[in-house]
Amino acid sequence: MFLADNWNDYAVLDTGNGEKLERWGDIVLERPDPQTIWPPISPSAWKKADAVYHRSERGGGDWAFHRKLPDRWIIRYGSLAFYVRPTGFKHTGLFPEQAANWDWMQKVIRDSQKERPRILNLFGYTGGATLACVQAGAHVTHVDAAKGMVQWAKENALLNHLPEDRFRWIVEDAQNFVEREIRRGHAYDGILMDPPSYGRGPGGEVWKLEDKLFPLVEKSVHLLSQDALFFLINSYTTGFQASVLSNLLSRLILPDHGGTVDAQELCLPVQSGGVLPCGCSGRWEHA
Repeated sequence: MFLADNWNDYAVLDTGNGEKLERWGDIVLERPDPQTIWPPISPSAWKKADAVYHRSERGGGDWAFHRKLPDRWIIRYGSLAFYVRPTGFKHTGLFPEQAANWDWMQKVIRDSQKERPRILNLFGYTGGATLACVQAGAHVTHVDAAKGMVQWAKENALLNHLPEDRFRWIVEDAQNFVEREIRRGHAYDGILMDPPSYGRGPGGEVWKLEDKLFPLVEKSVHLLSQDALFFLINSYTTGFQASVLSNLLSRLILPDHGGTVDAQELCLPVQSGGVLPCGCSGRWEHA
């Protein structure tokens, strides 16, 4: 498994009964997680939750706050800093398990002989991977269809005092952007994507992972430079095994670029014991 076990400001304290208890800095949140089908190991720990997200039978849900929380606060991973806050869709603006991929991408970038490699981050969200790659020396084109998420990513970039000329911010549907970049003849040394299971683009475009992922990866491969460094796919979709991502990368990249493919479950350690499954990632790396 790919295990994100280098956090200090974040921890999964306990899991169970379809919930997870997490510490974000000094704030403890309880959120739904349907994969935690076992009972909690430390029932008393759950009384420390500062806020609990309750699902609604009509879809979505609401936060119940046990004390007043700041509008947003900062947590750190190594020398990176991020704004987080409880949102209306149970998320906080950061997926801590992705730190395992940030570490991997940073190592690949730093170990390469390329000066300022060009990276494309599709479905870039609030910029965790973007910041990690820029910190390692890359230039990143950050693409997300949601203007608010791109603005959040920009604020995270300012928080880290990273050079402004290392970023290119794009509010656009990922597939449309890829097609446009192909027509322009642009190339990237690394590509990563974190697509949703289902979503809509700014023009009402419908995205369903099982229908759209293969053609998007197939097109995106055309944007890889001849001596590209990596290609990363993340999936949180139930039923998509790591082997699906391995098959995609092996079929679409290895014939022309060689290298190696590694796809595994993505997990977080749990302080009370065990690990929390958080989807899977497929990684292609140059030879």
